[in-house]
Amino acid sequence: MAAAIDGVLPATLQELVKKSKVLVVGAGGIGCEVLKNLVLSGFTDIEIIDLDTIDLSNLNRQFLFHREHVGKSKARVARESALSFNPDANITAYHDSVTSTDYGVNFFKKFDVVLSALDNRAARNHVNRMCLNADVPLIESGTSGYNGQVELIKRGLTQCYECTPKEKQRSFPGCTIRNTPSEPIHCIVWAKHLFNQLFGESVEDEDISPDAADPEAQEAAAEAKDTGSAGDAPEGLNEKESEPATANGNVVRINTRQWAKDCNYDAGKLFNKFFNEDINYLLRMSNLWKSRKAPVPVQWDTLLIDGAGSKGPELARQTHKIWTLEECAHVFANALKELSAAFLKLEGNDTLVWDKDDQPAMDFVAACANVRSHIFDIERKSRFEIKSMAGNIIPAIATTNAITAGISVLRAFSVLQAKWEQCKAVYARLRLNGRNQFLVPDAFFPAPNPNCYVCASDPAITLRIDTKRVQIKAFRDEVLIKTLNMVNPDVTVESTGSILISSEEGETECNEQKLLSDMNIVDGVILKCDDFFQSYELSIIISHFDAERDDVLFEVIADKNQLQPKDEKPVEPEAEPSSRKRAANGNDATDDGPSTSKRSRLTEVEDDDDDCLVVEDDDDVEEQVQESVEDTVAAATNKLTVDCPQKTATKRKPSKTLDDEDVEDITEILDSSDEEVGPTKCKRTKLEETRAGEVINID
Repeated sequence: MAAAIDGVLPATLQELVKKSKVLVVGAGGIGCEVLKNLVLSGFTDIEIIDLDTIDLSNLNRQFLFHREHVGKSKARVARESALSFNPDANITAYHDSVTSTDYGVNFFKKFDVVLSALDNRAARNHVNRMCLNADVPLIESGTSGYNGQVELIKRGLTQCYECTPKEKQRSFPGCTIRNTPSEPIHCIVWAKHLFNQLFGESVEDEDISPDAADPEAQEAAAEAKDTGSAGDAPEGLNEKESEPATANGNVVRINTRQWAKDCNYDAGKLFNKFFNEDINYLLRMSNLWKSRKAPVPVQWDTLLIDGAGSKGPELARQTHKIWTLEECAHVFANALKELSAAFLKLEGNDTLVWDKDDQPAMDFVAACANVRSHIFDIERKSRFEIKSMAGNIIPAIATTNAITAGISVLRAFSVLQAKWEQCKAVYARLRLNGRNQFLVPDAFFPAPNPNCYVCASDPAITLRIDTKRVQIKAFRDEVLIKTLNMVNPDVTVESTGSILISSEEGETECNEQKLLSDMNIVDGVILKCDDFFQSYELSIIISHFDAERDDVLFEVIADKNQLQPKDEKPVEPEAEPSSRKRAANGNDATDDGPSTSKRSRLTEVEDDDDDCLVVEDDDDVEEQVQESVEDTVAAATNKLTVDCPQKTATKRKPSKTLDDEDVEDITEILDSSDEEVGPTKCKRTKLEETRAGEVINID
């Protein structure tokens, strides 16, 4: 181990590493690499926590796990694997949720530094609050495809994780994609994987067959095996068993792609395999359907008797229409015909590459996603909607995880030595920037947001809500817990001191079904919220509005000034640098972060989309002169009733006094982890281009 060998690390750092106690939160793609690096660096007192179990799809990038570990606790297996590097290390593993009440502020105070490698926003927000209250440095990390990010969060020195609003983030485990989809995006991801299985560069991580290794289904699968029904597994389940056996009795296996090729890409056979036989196999995993609605298989013969695919081209042009099941079958048959023809023309091991702008490829994914949605009783989408969603799925890259984890541990070295200036955020990029860097350090620490609803001295937010339609229970569950990421909130009315919500079981249960307005929670009322577990207090100012039938019932409003540092004056042209929008590395799709609403973006904060530095220069002087001239001309010609031509807005250029090297894109991670989220790009000295659509990350 590095710390055990004199001369590898400076003497002071060597002693700090040996004596430090470190917490790793998350044992996924980044967490495994972080744990390995810590052990090899000489850290001997480490604790790691993760609630997840190992999925087959994890094995291509989480190298502390192997096939025999599938279904086991990630934290415990990671501990066992890491101890093989240094058996003398003291590693404690918790197979548990970090948001559990067993891990409060006092738990976090035990550590010298916390390294976060989480894959959902709710947990990240919670760890952020725990570390702030425990006054423990937090090293936050995340990846998105080939982009990575590492940053320090320290109370009073840097922004906290919740100082800026976060974009929507999605992350899905592989067993959800293969076995139990519940949202349209699950079916879209599955359809893209199916395309790759048949025509593209297929990897084990993208297998679309039912996942018998799903821990939730293993009991049922074992029962099926005991009764002999496992032999009825559908053709192509992982690998397709051909009928004849070899001389030694072994069954010949061919993969799904070869099987489809041998079937001459017969639309009926492929359709029945993916949407009937595989679904019937899933139905035999009875444990999966104890609390879920079971899927309903679809048979090809019941949809298309003749003329299969003849209407496909015409239907594919109806991009805004939601196709019926029969229409999906037509599009499927036509797209399959075109794709197979193109695939068979390729030479050697060449494959097709899925592109949302390739007509048959997009048609294939749209049709398959909608058929699967129908089977699982999920809302179907138009081809246009599916295209916008499917085009933004970014895979996890093992190399990016390794680079990001390495930087995290280097930052831990600096934290232990209190060398804060060496702890600025670092961004990993796929391509070199203007200074030939693919690891780009930040220029400064973004100052804490004085109006942050978490780390400010007196945090407060305004909640725009229809008090006549929202019940107390929904207010607690949807607003306080899901949106504001509290755990066990207590709520009182500031003016009267009456208790609205209590964390004590049963104390305010009688209020749950009442509307806010029934409890005199109306426009202008201030609520005091206290989460004892998180040591977190927040004032909520109620702003009532009458929501229309299809409107969202609430949104958390952030004042424009809340999104900018103290020195910035947004109403004046001479503005200081605006607050950098830091990446949101984090979950589940239900929350957009407390500074946003259930809507994708609030109108009140839309100006924050442009992260730019506006600097006055000669062009601005010319604009002011032009304005003065125009005003004079307008005044002189008023009697002639001649209007002054309307002045068109122009973009301001960066100051020429800035060093060219400082004019660069900074890639920030929207949501990190091994199950990654997509980057947002901002320019510190340029106006940002229109932000792309939502980036969706998958396991």
